[in-house]
Amino acid sequence: MFEAVKFDERGLVPVVAQDAITGEVLTLAYANEEALRLTEETKELHFYSRSREEIWRKGETSGNVLKLRQLRYDCDGDALVALVEPTGPACHTNERSCFYRELGGSAATEPDAPAVPGEPAPVAHEALATLERTLRSRAAERPEGSYTVTLLDDPKLIGEKVEEEAEEVVRAAREETDERVAEEAADLLYHLAVLLASREVPQSAAMEVLNGRRG
Repeated sequence: MFEAVKFDERGLVPVVAQDAITGEVLTLAYANEEALRLTEETKELHFYSRSREEIWRKGETSGNVLKLRQLRYDCDGDALVALVEPTGPACHTNERSCFYRELGGSAATEPDAPAVPGEPAPVAHEALATLERTLRSRAAERPEGSYTVTLLDDPKLIGEKVEEEAEEVVRAAREETDERVAEEAADLLYHLAVLLASREVPQSAAMEVLNGRRG
């Protein structure tokens, strides 16, 4: 099964675990052929510990397993990407990702959150996933004065705002600059995300529908 994989002199290959839904990189570890076989059989990521010299199932102690969706190998066959569904934080520090710090960075990880030294700001492909987590947080914590909470409490208002923002995107595309189109599109995406959150429909559900329409 693993003929295409080029293991190193120790019989190991690096495996990058990536969230199959958001595209966020979660962790990096190593696997030998037996660990990959267990991963395929159980559909949960298994790695090989270089320090303990033994195979281990990710989340074996914490319960935060990484459920396998797909294994991909690179053009040289000497590195793998595991597309996974995380059941909890991937990092032993209880952070969502092991890559939660930026060298020399100082930025917030969530919109409206104070800057935290060393923590990276979301990049473009992380924006919607970060927004979705923020919306869940607002729904659970319900901070006073939150515009998001106001929308979540008024389904009619959410629908009206989506219609309004959609019209503004169209008008901007017809009459305004590319920058204004991007700004109005961001407003639309935010309100659409709130609408989905109000119905407890994950963004991934819409993405899966898009995937199903390819071709």
